[in-house]
Amino acid sequence: MFFCSREPLPPWLLFLATLDARVRGYAQLIRHILLSPFKMAFPRRPSAFLRYLVPAALILCVFYVLTGQPGSEFATVQKFPRPWAGLGTQKHPIDYLIANAEKEFASKISRESKTISEAAAAYRQRRGRHPPPGFDKWFKFAQEKNAVIVEDFWDQIYHDLEPFWALEAQRIRKDAWDFEMRIEVRDGKASSGSDWFWTKIWLKMIGTVEGLLPDMDIALNAMDEPRLVVPWEEIDELVTKAGQEKKMVAPGEVASEFERLGKPGEGPEKDFQTPKKVWEGEKHYWLIARRGCPPTSLARQSPVITDFNRTPLIKSSFALPHMTEGYVSNYTLSTDFCHQSDLQALEGVFVEPLSVSATKTLFPMFGGSKLAVNNEILLPAPMYWNEEERFMGSQGADIPWAEKQDSVIWRGVATGGKNKEDNWRSFQRHRFVAMNNGSKITLAEEKKLEPVNFALPPKAYDLKAQKKGKLGEWVSQWSDVQFIDLMCGYKGQHARCNYTDEHFEITKGMPMAEQFQNKYLPDIDGNSFSGRYLGFLRSTSLPIKATLWREWHDSRVLRKEDMQVYVLRLLLEYARVSDPRRGRWGGLGICLGR
Repeated sequence: MFFCSREPLPPWLLFLATLDARVRGYAQLIRHILLSPFKMAFPRRPSAFLRYLVPAALILCVFYVLTGQPGSEFATVQKFPRPWAGLGTQKHPIDYLIANAEKEFASKISRESKTISEAAAAYRQRRGRHPPPGFDKWFKFAQEKNAVIVEDFWDQIYHDLEPFWALEAQRIRKDAWDFEMRIEVRDGKASSGSDWFWTKIWLKMIGTVEGLLPDMDIALNAMDEPRLVVPWEEIDELVTKAGQEKKMVAPGEVASEFERLGKPGEGPEKDFQTPKKVWEGEKHYWLIARRGCPPTSLARQSPVITDFNRTPLIKSSFALPHMTEGYVSNYTLSTDFCHQSDLQALEGVFVEPLSVSATKTLFPMFGGSKLAVNNEILLPAPMYWNEEERFMGSQGADIPWAEKQDSVIWRGVATGGKNKEDNWRSFQRHRFVAMNNGSKITLAEEKKLEPVNFALPPKAYDLKAQKKGKLGEWVSQWSDVQFIDLMCGYKGQHARCNYTDEHFEITKGMPMAEQFQNKYLPDIDGNSFSGRYLGFLRSTSLPIKATLWREWHDSRVLRKEDMQVYVLRLLLEYARVSDPRRGRWGGLGICLGR
């Protein structure tokens, strides 16, 4: 597992390791929790499988396979059928996924660096450059924070920054201080002229490491949605160029001290002509997002869907490239929506986000999350650092597993974008709630009412309840999934909505402390990523993550200390790539092997 602390693994995570990967959402968790290979092919996103079993069938399969509801004739673990070809009766695909993940984890942890010399050597081997100035201070800081130092853990930083090595350093610096929302660091002190609440939280976080930072300007994305979608062809060219120019200079040529900067707008880069940014407001975000995919991809080649006022097409064939025997075997590929073009009608962000302001122009904007094709530089999201009660819960997170209810609990708002009368069927939260409603499932099973926005689980999983035509009855025994607000597209509806009232009931919200009394906590994307994931992870319940968003922590656990270690490492690298001398930079003592 990729815990970054040296403390023993908590029982719930060990339990989670044994449960994962029977369905798409769990496959994501096992790839996260069991330290899957951090293969940085640019895109990431949940699979086609997840989008339609998102994540109701996920929960159905998990409960059938992994739980035994007292008195339930449908959930007998011992009788779970295993019809997968070539695997025999004793081996299930999950067994292979777990075994492979454990091997990968053991291999990764075996590369832990215990000394600065080991860390510098691992850096040079993996990055092809000398470590930046300040790397020794970063290493000491990480050790003080009880972090496990494995170079692979910081791959996301280099994925995000690599294209910038092909841009002029003056352009990077000017683009940063010329942006309206930013944080400035001068003489070891971070400040900002913005009073936006996200900026204030990020400022507090960066302030905890400000004394170790060189001068810099940090442009921030204050929107829920990401804003940079540079065409794939351009990013490919930039990354190729950056790789060709990668080198390690001789120690005698190394520049080892960051330079001090003047006030924003007063440096030598002030006269540099940066490319003009054209901000797009196209509401149909798929048209913007797909340009970040390869030109030969299905996302670029398939017809664009414009009619969302119908039951969406749900087709499992799009998931085949990342599946083995019906289960996700390549998480990174599964989160790449470029080969899953039907997602354009199955995720709210692609249909119509809450807000859109995107550009094709690459510049150093930092943000809390992004889609596979976006080009922001990731920071820990503000709500993770702030640890608000509505996201974290103030109590109840440590309830013993045996004392929890054998049930799935979810309360949320019908977000995901601007849901309207003619598009709500394509929104993931609406689909999730509908697919976990036993009554709707029963009507679909009995062919009395066709689902308007979901599909029943594939029969290949051989669910006993489904074979008996009692899937809805079984789901009703453990599912408690409801909206608290339908977020209607028309004003004056309050929590209700005239065009979805006939499909959904609403209920009162539920404090996190009450949710923690249940064993299973689905976490479903809203307008962007869900801020409750950290709270769920820290609880003794089992989080079931369904996401298409990339975050900084995809290769580690969310301790505040890990956020600090990550941010310090990230900003040291950012300061280097922003400097005209970057090709000669490195910590001199480290470069000499000291």
